[in-house]
Amino acid sequence: MQVLYTGGAVFDGEKLLKGHAVLVDGERIKKVAKAAEFDGWTGAAVDTSKGTVVPGLIDCHVHLCLGGEGDPGTAADKLMPGQVTMRALERAQKTLAGGVTAIRDCGGKEYLEFPVRDACNAGSVLGPTILASGRVICMTGGHGNRTGRVADGVDEVVKAVREQIHAGADLIKIMATGGVMTPGVNPEDAHYTFEEMKAGVGEAKRFHKRSASHAQGSEGILNATRAGISSIEHGIFMTDECIEEMKLRGTYLVPTLAAVANIIAGKDRGIPAYAVEKSIRVAEFHTASIKAFYAAGGKIAMGTDAGTPFNLHGENAMELRHMVDVGISPVDALRFSTVHGADLMGVADEGRIAPGYAADMVVVNGDPTRNIDMVANKKNHRMVIKRGRSVKHLPMPLAQTIPLAAAAF
Repeated sequence: MQVLYTGGAVFDGEKLLKGHAVLVDGERIKKVAKAAEFDGWTGAAVDTSKGTVVPGLIDCHVHLCLGGEGDPGTAADKLMPGQVTMRALERAQKTLAGGVTAIRDCGGKEYLEFPVRDACNAGSVLGPTILASGRVICMTGGHGNRTGRVADGVDEVVKAVREQIHAGADLIKIMATGGVMTPGVNPEDAHYTFEEMKAGVGEAKRFHKRSASHAQGSEGILNATRAGISSIEHGIFMTDECIEEMKLRGTYLVPTLAAVANIIAGKDRGIPAYAVEKSIRVAEFHTASIKAFYAAGGKIAMGTDAGTPFNLHGENAMELRHMVDVGISPVDALRFSTVHGADLMGVADEGRIAPGYAADMVVVNGDPTRNIDMVANKKNHRMVIKRGRSVKHLPMPLAQTIPLAAAAF
């Protein structure tokens, strides 16, 4: 079935195209051209007047097994495995309904998120494209040890990577430093040595897997970057040396500004005191690091850390507002959330509005290249499309989604 989106503008992932239309054929984009080229069209159509068609957003850092409670780890521990999986599916579908059509889960719980990934990617339920890292790999007592795979020394790190690959992980997540949400650890401290990081990243590469590293302190950022990590998550205490090394190697930064912002905003709502204290302490450094990396022309991909305290699945798009608030231009925030996200995740047919690409799109009010809230605030979303299907009324199973012929205006 073909559907024409016409009447407004198109942001193709790089630039705004005024007066353009998008022709979707089934699950794929068939043509993007000036609206005049479709004069006389008599098929199904969606009116995008006074709005813009943008690529579906891509969030490169979420945790589907966490629900954004004040103490999400404790909340998850109270659930049976089946409950964790069912709630992970609900969160994935809320994320999709919020305009995010692809996600990278950067640390789950006993692989309970894998069935959700498999069902969404196979199309047996409608959800975002999902890549999942499985259990995070951390040192004894290190950040993430509550649910992670604890590994010490080069040989054990290599074994831990192999376990994740055997379990079916799409990427490998290694914890290079301490973090905010683990008691008794310092975000500035490097946890794994360079040799351990190199062994883990190297083993991932040997089996054609990309990697991500929770890395907040500068020494840990350098260890992960020099080891060849695909992306640095958070990057709070970044130095000029970190920036230079990351740029030299083309290492992505995934800022997750929403994580710290939501902890500080919800500090009186049941968040553990140690997490609040650390968040307040790191916030200024985090903002300065992101500004410096952006000013230096480093590669950035959007990520939220959704699932951490009051950082809710389905509200992921608000990360674009956080990016703009620290000085990133609206156009770049859009690029980082579409084209760059697809590049980091390695999903070659997503992240752009172009012929041959997946019909993963959001129709928004106004011009998001001038007012980022048109994308960041889901109240301004008119329609979300995944593989050519309207997903406005999620969560619901695939069989109950609305054919676009019925959804067309």
